[in-house]
Amino acid sequence: MRDFDLAVIGGGAGGLNVASGAAQLGARVALIEKKKLGGDCLYYGCVPTKALIQSAKIASLMKRSGEFGLNGADISFDFKHIMNHMREVISKVGVHDSPKRFEDMGIQVFFGDGKFIDPHTFEFDGKRITSNKFVISTGSRAVAIPVKGLENVRYLTSESALELDSLPKSIIILGAGPIGLEFAQVFARFGVKVIILEKMGQVLPREDKEISDTLESILKDEGIEIHTCVHVDQVKQNEGQKGIVVVAECTGQQKAFQADEFMIAIGRAANLEGLNLETAGVKVEKRAIVVNRSLRTTARNIWACGDVTGQYLFTHVAEYHAGIVVANALIPFLKRKTDYRVVPWVTYTDPELGRVGFTEDEARQKYKHVKVYRYDVKDLDRAVIEGEDRGMIKIVCTKKGEILGAHVLAPRGGEIVHEFVLAMQHNLGVKGITNTIHVYPTLAQAVRRTTNKYYAEKIFSGWIPRVTKKLIRIFG
Repeated sequence: MRDFDLAVIGGGAGGLNVASGAAQLGARVALIEKKKLGGDCLYYGCVPTKALIQSAKIASLMKRSGEFGLNGADISFDFKHIMNHMREVISKVGVHDSPKRFEDMGIQVFFGDGKFIDPHTFEFDGKRITSNKFVISTGSRAVAIPVKGLENVRYLTSESALELDSLPKSIIILGAGPIGLEFAQVFARFGVKVIILEKMGQVLPREDKEISDTLESILKDEGIEIHTCVHVDQVKQNEGQKGIVVVAECTGQQKAFQADEFMIAIGRAANLEGLNLETAGVKVEKRAIVVNRSLRTTARNIWACGDVTGQYLFTHVAEYHAGIVVANALIPFLKRKTDYRVVPWVTYTDPELGRVGFTEDEARQKYKHVKVYRYDVKDLDRAVIEGEDRGMIKIVCTKKGEILGAHVLAPRGGEIVHEFVLAMQHNLGVKGITNTIHVYPTLAQAVRRTTNKYYAEKIFSGWIPRVTKKLIRIFG
């Protein structure tokens, strides 16, 4: 008999949920982690960055205190204290990921760097365990791109930036995706001069362009310098001075950008090195593990979960994967499959950008008749009351009111978007939202204000108003 029913490799969000779920079903579970439980999200991603974002938000509000009728005052801070606060937050959240908690569930927790010996055997630090089934959930890491001179300069990533104890006076950030923009706004609100360089023609290249352009304008108003359509040719040390020089081509012209620090925020890559996946019969393509809709790999007894699958690199998707993997690995007659029709995500700038479904361009490529409705946050009473009236809500629908995509650039946009997520998941359409009473004054009212525009267009344009006017004259 093999040592375990299920062995989980990787102790991040996906792996921890798989391990705890399997243990609750009565399986003999092993959990193998290279360093410490909690994964990238706890130590280098969601938790620490959102703590910094909150501190930066408070600093921004203090600077704006005069707008709220308060006596304006100069603010001061010690960046070391801010970083210590961030680490305290990690410790508080990390209590849920302590090894003892999982050992108390009956899970055997091991630490070490290992590899597959065969599809049923895993070796780490000279120790071997066998298991009927395995789940690979080793997560991902920040990556750099091949740029001339990069090997000769010191640069930051989203991970090493969290180890700073002092602020630079200026920083160049390569990449205007979610990570790049979040760090850019944090640095800028702490008084750092920020320059963003982005290769694509817009910030947040995966997002709806109209929404991205609106966010870009907001960030520029905060003093962040943004350049798109930029190709970086070279990075080098500033001769005779402190800092980095980035030589780049911008709209056909070569420019040199200078700053104290250089940060690369262009994406992530799956942690697959050294696992000896070929020996286990696990196929890898495009730097990700190949899985079917049940999240089973090409080895019949091995599943994969989270970032290593290359499918939506988000903690909440890893947690979603975990539920599917536990069911399929231990209760195979359920045969659960992934469904990515409604996958939301959030960029945690201020205002936040919550998104689910298609952009306008994506919808027009797929559907013949597409309707688009917008609502400006400056018209929302609660947003005006709170002095947070920047942004836009945009929904993309079919002619019959089926919601194809929703984009919420608003205060607490990551919270507000979930009403659209629920509506799309259960095929409620705009009618389901418009017919639901929303409390006044709330930020959530913006959702109903947006869907109301669908009916306003029907009622107040075309033949309907002409007919209703005649009926009113006839029947009073």
